[in-house]
Amino acid sequence: MEKELIYFLCTGNSCRSQMADGFMNAFGGHRYEVRSAGLEAHGLNPRAVAVMAETGVDISANLSETIDPDTLNRAAYIITLCGHADEHCPAISNPDVIKWHWGFDDPAKATGTEEEIMDQFRSVRDAIKTRIEAFVRDGQ
Repeated sequence: MEKELIYFLCTGNSCRSQMADGFMNAFGGHRYEVRSAGLEAHGLNPRAVAVMAETGVDISANLSETIDPDTLNRAAYIITLCGHADEHCPAISNPDVIKWHWGFDDPAKATGTEEEIMDQFRSVRDAIKTRIEAFVRDGQ
């Protein structure tokens, strides 16, 4: 059986979409092909790598990529993780693609002490993890 493709999209493909990619591969990689991309490629955020490692999910080898039109139209699910990506997602020509928006705050915009910033990353990570677990469990 061919795996359905899930394509996580965000603005810079540095934090939220990378976390979603990591969790979906960890929890649903046996059922889904998982990719992530951004409207731009900002590079993998080291704080995102660190907070994911705290959960045992290694995203350190992930690449920050821009949206690929072929992947976009081959996906079974396109899931945007920020409002900007949701509003500016390229046109999808495949009418069978299911597109959802799961909005999460951008932890890269957190301010304060290093611990406060890391707490924001953890909060977003945990919210994404909960959403991915529900998707894998319930299929939506």
